[in-house]
Amino acid sequence: LFVLRHARIRNYTTEFESCRLEAVSLEFGDYHPLKPITVTESKTKKMSRKGSTSSTSSSSSSSVMDPLSSVLDGTDPLSLFAATADPVTAAANMVILKRDKEDHLAVGSDFEPWSSKRGEILARYTTTEKLSINLYMGSEKGKVTTPGSAVSEKVRTRLEELDDLEEGSQKELLNLTQQDYINRIEELNQSLKDAWSSDQKVKALKIVIQCSKLLSDTTVIQFYPSKFVLITDILDTFGKLVYERILSMCVDSRVSLPDNFTPESINDTAKETCLNWFFKIASIRELIPRFYVEAAILKCNKFLSKTGISECLPRLTSMIRGIGDPLVAVCARAYLCRVGMEVAPHLKESLNKNFFDFLLTFKQIHGDTVQNQLVVQCVEIPLYLTLYSPAIDWILQCIAYRAPEGLLTEMMERCKKLGNNALLLNSVMSAFRAEFIAARSMDFIAMIKECDESGFPKHLLFRSLGLNLALADPPESDRLQILNEAWKVITKLKNPQDYINCAEVWVEYTCRHFTKREVNTVLADVIKHMTPDRAFEEAYPQLQSIIQKVITYFHDFSILFSVEKFLPFLDMFQKECVRVEVCKCIMEAFIKHQQESTKDPVILNALLHVCKTMHDSVNALTLEDEKRMLAALINGFIKMVSFGRDFEQQLSFYVEARSMFCNLEPVLVQLIHSVNQLAMETRKVMKGNHSRKTAAFVRACVAFCFITIPSLSSIFARLNLYLHSGQVALANQCLSQADAFFKAAVSLVPEVPKMINIDGKMRPSETFLLEFLCNFFSTLLIVPDHPEQGVLFLVRGLLNVIQDYTWEENCDDKIRIYTNVLHLLSAMTQETYIYHVDKVDSNDTLYGGDSKFLAEINKVCETVITQILDHLKTLGKDEALKRQSQLALYFFNTILAHGDLRNNKLNQLSVNLWNLAQKHGFADTKTMVKTLEYIKKRSKQPEMSHFAELALRLPLQSRT
Repeated sequence: LFVLRHARIRNYTTEFESCRLEAVSLEFGDYHPLKPITVTESKTKKMSRKGSTSSTSSSSSSSVMDPLSSVLDGTDPLSLFAATADPVTAAANMVILKRDKEDHLAVGSDFEPWSSKRGEILARYTTTEKLSINLYMGSEKGKVTTPGSAVSEKVRTRLEELDDLEEGSQKELLNLTQQDYINRIEELNQSLKDAWSSDQKVKALKIVIQCSKLLSDTTVIQFYPSKFVLITDILDTFGKLVYERILSMCVDSRVSLPDNFTPESINDTAKETCLNWFFKIASIRELIPRFYVEAAILKCNKFLSKTGISECLPRLTSMIRGIGDPLVAVCARAYLCRVGMEVAPHLKESLNKNFFDFLLTFKQIHGDTVQNQLVVQCVEIPLYLTLYSPAIDWILQCIAYRAPEGLLTEMMERCKKLGNNALLLNSVMSAFRAEFIAARSMDFIAMIKECDESGFPKHLLFRSLGLNLALADPPESDRLQILNEAWKVITKLKNPQDYINCAEVWVEYTCRHFTKREVNTVLADVIKHMTPDRAFEEAYPQLQSIIQKVITYFHDFSILFSVEKFLPFLDMFQKECVRVEVCKCIMEAFIKHQQESTKDPVILNALLHVCKTMHDSVNALTLEDEKRMLAALINGFIKMVSFGRDFEQQLSFYVEARSMFCNLEPVLVQLIHSVNQLAMETRKVMKGNHSRKTAAFVRACVAFCFITIPSLSSIFARLNLYLHSGQVALANQCLSQADAFFKAAVSLVPEVPKMINIDGKMRPSETFLLEFLCNFFSTLLIVPDHPEQGVLFLVRGLLNVIQDYTWEENCDDKIRIYTNVLHLLSAMTQETYIYHVDKVDSNDTLYGGDSKFLAEINKVCETVITQILDHLKTLGKDEALKRQSQLALYFFNTILAHGDLRNNKLNQLSVNLWNLAQKHGFADTKTMVKTLEYIKKRSKQPEMSHFAELALRLPLQSRT
């Protein structure tokens, strides 16, 4: 019986050889793309000497030339641009760069600015008591003009306006809450800006004076540091406005004043205005507002004299001696340091004098006047002393910035000589360089031990010391003694909050310098202090910080989990959201630092518990991003678990993990992939020859996947995993199991919805379905037919499903799938298939080219071709002609590649498709030309001579 063949006979070996790149033999020492390039550079030098001619010199370089430099011929376009710039501008730029460099040398990025401390102070120093404030109301009384010179009248008027503040132009607001007070201060700040912009300079000055007076009021003393921050914001605004006003008077319409100007370049008008401001401020009667307002415009001295600032700073420092209240005085000193560091950071002598003045008056803090004030306000001395910290810390920071070692030692010795110096000691440890403190750790501990406990709490001192030791290492010989001395004090603390604040800092020191034994002791002590009365519930941030520090220093998780108290420490995190965050932190550290896979039972049990905690936190309200993050962490753990050749133990682990993490779909997907990989590793070990035991094990792996896949909600995840698992089963000679996977995939295709959710957006599913089916067809080539199911039972079943699937009306994916089916059927008719699975007989071996088998394939081919042609006929309407042209050419190329064109029917069909593609002018002429050239080229091959006749029957039509 003669069987009509639609597919051409393929010799895959010959085709592979013809497509392979031509091999070129190279002798040793020849060119290789990875060898260094030797460039020979030819230079032509033109000699300008008299009587000489141009000569050419050649030089060889063994180094690789820079292609960009060679293009530029050694010239940099930016340098050329700079060279052509205006020399005056260039000089100005050089001055600015020089000044910026000098400023950087004075105050660099390593100096912590005041702005970074502002928020912390406002948050820390609060009150619930009622506050009062005086608001400027303006003057309504009339002025009587007296004869005199215009200048005298002007001066007298302004002095009278300033006196208005003392003559009833204020309104006192009482019983303000803290927030009301802050709002009023902000209103004053805005009023200052409004008055200035409306050219009411005297009114602006009055507002600043009024605000400065508020700094003498310590009625609600625990709020004073925050008040200081708010008021000095207004003073800073005023200082900036005055400076910019005077600077604007110096600017000429033609030339602007350089930043590094000298007083000689300032015009007389600007100088007079500047002097006028200083005279106004000098007329302020009260010390505190006069000091603060003058300090605010300290920078304006630059307009008057080169030495103005250096002369004013000592005078202002001396003025502070007249302030009686030590808290008010130290804040004034802090403000002077702040202004001084901004305008003259190089004048450290004045800053040092400021601090030494403070040391001379330090004993006032413990004097009777202060003690009586604290009794009236019911404020304890420890709380009162903390009010000094922001100001003293700032003063010491300014002094210690890039200070020589000798100065720091001198200041430390002076502090040591003072009695009740715990407050100073704390500020020294906060402000000085960590390396300086760490090198003298034992000296500081001795000083701390001598401090009076009733004043500044010792645990705060140890906390400050611990913060330094976290940044710098003490001498190795002192490390254990330092820890013992510190922990003696810390462990005696009764207040849980004080304890945990201090312990949190010293845990890092312990982890940094000691072993798991010492860390275990510290963790046990923390548990002991924080468990009674569930004190840990108020200290979750500190406990989290402790965990973070421990896992930062212990990268070996076998050591970490052998710390006896580590897991009991985790049990203190009773609040679920906090507990989950801690677990995430642990898993991130494990994934980051675990270099090799592990089977350590200690690690596995501990991390399974951690992962289970994360998994159990998932509920209906959990965000998708959170689920993805948790799944990624759990998957990272699963990938790191390996029992080596103990495959059964590995599978048992995966089974346990499936039962624990069933609510996270990405984890289930990972487990299926891992089990498939386990089956393939088993095959690799057995070299494809399974024993009875390994065959049973592989079937167990396959069963795991077959049971797990239906629990997934994503339909394409199920489809792809059915296909992947079927391929694994086939590779392991589990033919019936492979058939079961492929049947399940076929039966699932009708359930594919029209739209699917991709990253939160609805997308058409047909593109994904087309991709899956193409992969499926590639696998079906090597799947042997079931002896009881008939020829091509899987292919026929899949085609029936595709036929019954509801496709979009204006979509051609169905026909593209049918075209890909023709590729499969063409490959199936070959005597030897293009690829096989080792130790699995495909249909080429089972049927051996049997004519009945080929006839069945031809029937399917004819059916599929009929479906394609019917669809092409339906595209004859105007709006679908372009799609018709594209599909016709696509089908033509399929026949060209896979069909036997010696068959008359097929040959005529290809000619018809060619003509249809061009019929309505929608064909891509360039593509058609290249296709025809390809056919003519192929016709020169002996077995393709019939292509020559075909080429003659394929005309190229112009679009016209």
